[in-house]
Amino acid sequence: MERRDFLKKTAFVMATATLAPAALSAAGSEFSPQAPQGNVNDYKIISDTVKNGIRYVSATPSAKVCSKQIDIEIDVKTQTIRNCAFTRGCPGNAIGLCNMIKGQKVSTVIEKLSNVPCASRGTSCPDQLAKILKSLK
Repeated sequence: MERRDFLKKTAFVMATATLAPAALSAAGSEFSPQAPQGNVNDYKIISDTVKNGIRYVSATPSAKVCSKQIDIEIDVKTQTIRNCAFTRGCPGNAIGLCNMIKGQKVSTVIEKLSNVPCASRGTSCPDQLAKILKSLK
């Protein structure tokens, strides 16, 4: 194949890939990546213990999110988040989120993170954290 033919075919493939979602949308079809199966409320508390005034909670979030486990430490007296960790998922976002909520009141975290979306999943890792915290009250 000549270089010129190769470039033409490459340009056609690139244009098709770029325009396909727009063409589907213009045709009345909805282009949406398939969301993982599951219920947004199918999180499960694995463990919930209190030791020396600190509540340690481990939970598995909904199957619709990338994280596989959320671990939370809550100061029982002040009802503030002491620590938080996500297993799997987007590491930078999880670390950033946990750093931002340390020292925050549980009620504030629930208020700010409830209903945060992620793509077409119907929930997100922050939303799952809020749901888990809300279920602890």
